[in-house]
Amino acid sequence: MQYDPIKDIFNKAIGFFPPFRKLFYAGLDLFILRQRYVKREIRKYISDGDLFYDAGAGFCQYSDFVLNNYPKTKVFAVDLKDDYLRKYSHSADDRFYFQHADLQEFIPQKKYNMAIAIDILEHIIDDRAALENIHEALAANGILIISSPSDLDEAARFTAEHVRPGYDKNELQEKLNEAGFEVIDIYYSYGKFGALSWQMLIKHPLLMLKKHKLFALLLPFHYLIAYPIAEIMMQYELKHHNKSGNGLIAIARKESI
Repeated sequence: MQYDPIKDIFNKAIGFFPPFRKLFYAGLDLFILRQRYVKREIRKYISDGDLFYDAGAGFCQYSDFVLNNYPKTKVFAVDLKDDYLRKYSHSADDRFYFQHADLQEFIPQKKYNMAIAIDILEHIIDDRAALENIHEALAANGILIISSPSDLDEAARFTAEHVRPGYDKNELQEKLNEAGFEVIDIYYSYGKFGALSWQMLIKHPLLMLKKHKLFALLLPFHYLIAYPIAEIMMQYELKHHNKSGNGLIAIARKESI
């Protein structure tokens, strides 16, 4: 399945009607469990006034979260889709900077206290180089937060934009260690209930729309029934440890020398 064309539709909608961005971000928070995992980890490790590096920023929803909640923090975002970054910059204040960059080659000039790489490593051929470059971009004791599909995610195997079908938990930890990181925590996301909520809120509606655009008329009724159930499952998952799952969340630290 290809997700980039769907993302481009949302990006065009934001360009046509910029106020749609806030509604879009709110929708991501409601429907995408990954958002909740990542923001929870950001809250845990960030301090107001930190320099924040959004590596592979996409729609800049995490940059926006940091800018809105930490008024002394400056954000630097990079992505290959610099049109996404440029559109966000029109609504951001002067604490936001961006640059078109390939994480396999790019190392920022400044040192950052926190970096995130959210659902980006599975798109990168030389992920080891990307991790080494992010490590170099961090200050001593800087924190890296990663979200990625695990190798247990069958859907990730059929995502056209992925160059690998997710990570084995030990493999990701090994690559982080080789890049110079100390792994603080690594755990599964999208366990049984999280995966089921994703199917109810994202997978099946997209499959319906793929069959015929008229199914859009049925989506409000679908979500009226499905969302309350999915919300309970997502809340449960966030409070319980998953023995396995379709996603991985990793938190690593650049050790001081």
